[in-house]
Amino acid sequence: QMQLVESGGGSVQAGGSLRLSCTAYGYAIASTRCMGWFRQAPGKEREKVVTTDSGGVNTDYAHSVKGRFTISQDNAKNTQYLQMNSLEPEDTAMYYCAADFRLRGCHLAQSRDWAYWGRGTQVTVSS
Repeated sequence: QMQLVESGGGSVQAGGSLRLSCTAYGYAIASTRCMGWFRQAPGKEREKVVTTDSGGVNTDYAHSVKGRFTISQDNAKNTQYLQMNSLEPEDTAMYYCAADFRLRGCHLAQSRDWAYWGRGTQVTVSS
C-alpha cells in the first residue's frame, strides 16, 4: 500500500510563494505511472492542478496555474514538489497529492480514477 503525505501549506498574501511537498511511503515515486496535484476549494469540485507521467515527459498544468506553478521530483527523497509562485486568492484550497500505477494518459484521467491520495495540505491566499 502506498501512502502519500503532503506538507508545506500555509497562509500567504497575494503575490507570495509556497512550496508543497508530497512524500511517498511504501513504494517509490519513480515506479508510479502517474503523479499529480489536485485541489478543492469549499463548495467546489476537486480539480486538477498538474499531472505528470513517471518519466516527467508529459506534464500537464491547468490553464489557471500555467506559468506560475512548477512540479518537480527528487527520487532520492521519494518526494514530489509543487512550487507555487504569484499566488492569487483564487488558489485558496486544500491541495492533494495523487499517484497511480495503472492509468494511461495521466493528463486525461479524472480525479476519481486515481488510486492513491494524501490527506491534503491547506493553502490560503489573502488579498
